[in-house]
Parts: sequence; structure tokens; C-alpha cells
Amino acid sequence: MNIHSEKRHDEPDRMRRQADARGVPADIMMPRVLLVVASFLLVLVGLVMVFSASTVETISQGDSIFSYVGKQALFAVAGAIGAFIIAKFIPYHVWKGGLGFRLTWGVCALLLLAVPFVGTEILGAKRWILIGGFSLQPTEFAKIAIVLAAAKVLYDFRNEFTDTKQAIVSSVVLVVLPVAFLYKTQSDMGSAAIILVGILTAMWLGEFPMKRLIPLVVVVGVVGVIGLAGYRSDRISVWLNPWDDGEGGYGTGYQMIRSFYAFAEGGIFGVGLGNSREKFLYLPEAETDFIFSIIGEELGLIGALFVIALFMVVLFAGLRIAHHAPDNFGCMMAGSLTVMLVAQAFLNMACATGLLPTTGKPLPFISSGGSSILASLFMVGLIMSVSVGSNTLTPHERRRNDLNVIRVDDQRPRVRGANEDDKRNSRGGGLRSRAQRVRAAVPTRPSRGGRSANSARVSPSSRSERRSRDAVRAREERGRERTPRNGTKGREGVSERSRR
Repeated sequence: MNIHSEKRHDEPDRMRRQADARGVPADIMMPRVLLVVASFLLVLVGLVMVFSASTVETISQGDSIFSYVGKQALFAVAGAIGAFIIAKFIPYHVWKGGLGFRLTWGVCALLLLAVPFVGTEILGAKRWILIGGFSLQPTEFAKIAIVLAAAKVLYDFRNEFTDTKQAIVSSVVLVVLPVAFLYKTQSDMGSAAIILVGILTAMWLGEFPMKRLIPLVVVVGVVGVIGLAGYRSDRISVWLNPWDDGEGGYGTGYQMIRSFYAFAEGGIFGVGLGNSREKFLYLPEAETDFIFSIIGEELGLIGALFVIALFMVVLFAGLRIAHHAPDNFGCMMAGSLTVMLVAQAFLNMACATGLLPTTGKPLPFISSGGSSILASLFMVGLIMSVSVGSNTLTPHERRRNDLNVIRVDDQRPRVRGANEDDKRNSRGGGLRSRAQRVRAAVPTRPSRGGRSANSARVSPSSRSERRSRDAVRAREERGRERTPRNGTKGREGVSERSRR
């Protein structure tokens, strides 16, 4: 019996099976590497620029010049360890619901509730909680929990785990109320806008109906315009003309003007690393909210474009990871977190360059601040967890990839002197051959090395059959000119005599 097996897999399935056995395919590994490298470079740029921008201020305060950068490095190491643990050991399916999601969302909600009562006011805003000598900003972590909650609600509703009424109640409790509370108690319109960007991205990737999404965007825009009343309207007027702030440019427009001076002095190539003039207490918050201005001054347009390019790489890598996500929840999770992270970066840079009014949001990975860099690296870990889950084959994919197409030819020539086991099989009605065909048609369980678990075990009968076929071929070659007993010559006579 001649058995010819042909494996027919399309290219993506072949690549994923090879990845499951030996490694990770390029279409999954490439975005993962880009995300890690870009994040590492941004953290490295942040450490260098925090040290450069904070030296004069630390000296004026009588502290060590390494005090700011030392804390920043400590939080960067802690965030990197946390991101590794999240990506490697916590599957992203945990955030669909269950104890992990409820505990994370509950802790973030409690921290938001505690800010109005036990929070510390810094620069006129009460958004921090002092814990063990460090100031924690719960908003940076709450925005992650809120966006994950939005992805969970959309996933449950799309897969019919909840009906319309349950989805509305869940969205109000898990998403709308925390954002409204954040905006009302902390007057943090910048964080609310960033969270809304993440939520809208999750809705877009979750294929929320456009006829409902567009009116929702319009309503959010109207509410945002209404929220600009009061002191925010004065901030907009100052943004349009910072020299007309009522104090000749030394009032609320002073910070924006000094930022303009920093970019003007930097030019194309910058004044050199560490040679900034605006960091000599001219530009307020040079190491936090306006660190991009110091980058533009010391490293020039080239350095500023390099930072922008790194954030574009993060955006590209995160969206590619979302594209290759195994399910819609992973797509919404990776895509919304990526867009929210990059949106905050461009919001900060737009404020520093005067394209948008000042919001006071830090530049991810770069600005000095433990909460900011921890939250940024945690988001990278969550996005990476989706990438790690993208390389896992489901049981259905494994079963499909192991299917074989079998072609059986029962008209194999038979000659005298064949193996005794083969003769017994022929006299027995071909039971052994039929059983072997049944076993060959059943998908085998893949082993760790990517090969079939049954392919390594060869029965004695299989070995004897192979030897028999080899003997048949050898006898046929030697007996081409011999005349068998039936009077015919060559292989045709043997075949006609033994054909069943």
C-alpha cells in the first residue's frame, strides 16, 4: 500500500505553527521589538533630560544634583519590572472580568475617592496623595482601569454576554461616573480628554455602530465646550496671545513665553546637551510639564523630531499588536491603550509648542514624576501581554494544522517472497492496512517540538512493511527480464498476477 500524505496549510497558519514549535513569527515579533526598543529609548532620553533640566533647581534647593534623576531611575526600574511581570505572567484575558479586573478597578476608584479628602495640593491643584514620602497621582492609574472597563463592556455586549440594559448600567458605573467624578473633583480636563480618546478608540476598534458613535462624539464635544467656561476661557485667551495676560507677559502667559524662547534658542541643532539657559529658573516646571521645551533648546529641532519619531514608532507597534490580537478584546485593549498613551504625549508637546492651551499633563516616559513613568510602563506591559497572547494557538487551530490529506493506492504490485506479515495481512482481508489508514486519517497530537507525537513511535509491523516494500523494489529491478510462471514478462506480469 502506497500512502502519500500532503499538508495543505496557508502561509499564516504555517508561520504560526512554526512559531508555536520553535519561536515567534516576524509579523508578531517585529512590533513587539519595536515597542520595547522605542520605550527603552524614551526612558533613556527622559533620564538624561531630567538630569539636565533639574540640576540648577536642585542646587538652588540645596539638594544633590542626582536627587531628581535618582528617583526617576528608581521608578523606571520598578515600572520595567512591573511591565515584564504583566506581559509575561498575567494573560490579558484576566482583564475581561473576574477578580483581577475588579480588584484593579476597585483600588483605582478608592484612590480617586480619597483625593478630595486626603489629597495634597501642589501648584494650585489637589491631585496627589502622599504615601511614604512619595507623591502618588491616582489619575495616571485610573485612566488605565477606566479604558479597560470600557473595552470589557463593549466585548461583553458584542459577544452577547450582556443585554443592552446591562451594558448601559455597566458603562455608567464603570466608565461614565469615574470620568465625571475625576473632572468635577480635580478639575482635570486634560486627563478627562485623554481618557475619552482611549474610550472612543476602544469603541471604534470594537465596531461600535457609527450611527451611534457619531452623535456620542458630538455630545462629548458640546460638553467639552461648555466646560471651557470660567478660568479655562481666560487660559484660552492667554494661549491665543500670551503677551496679553494683563501683566505684560509676566502673569499667566509667562510660562508659554519662556517655552517659546527655549525653542527659538535651540534652532535646528540646539545649544548642546546641558547648556540650556531657560532651566536657570526662567522656565517653570522645566523638568516636568515643559521638559519638551528643554529638549528643543538643548537638542534642537533634530532632538525634538527624534522624540516625536519614537512616539510614532510606539503608535505603529501598538496598532500592529492590536491588529494581530487573537480576539476583539485584545484588539480594543492594545489599540486603546496605545492611542491614549501617544495622545497624551502629543498633547504635552502641543502645549509646549503653543499649539494647544496648557493642560499640565506630563510627557510619558520622559517627564519627571513617578506616577507618570509607572503608568506609562504598565501600559506597555499590558500591550505586550496582548502580543504574547497572539502567538498561542487555540485547540481548533492546532487540530486544523495537523490535518493530513491521504491518498491510498490499494493496487500495489505483489510478488513472491514478500514479508510473511504482509502475506498474513493480505489473507486477513487487509484489516491491518485498513486500521493503519484509519489511524493515519486521524489528526495526531502535536508534541513540544512541533512534530506529531505518534510519528516518533514506529511499530514492528510498519518496519517490516517498509522492508517488504524495499525488497519488492529490489526484486522488481532484478527481475525485469525474468519470465514469471504465468507466462508474462517484467513488472506487468507480476502486477497482473498479484492484483486483487
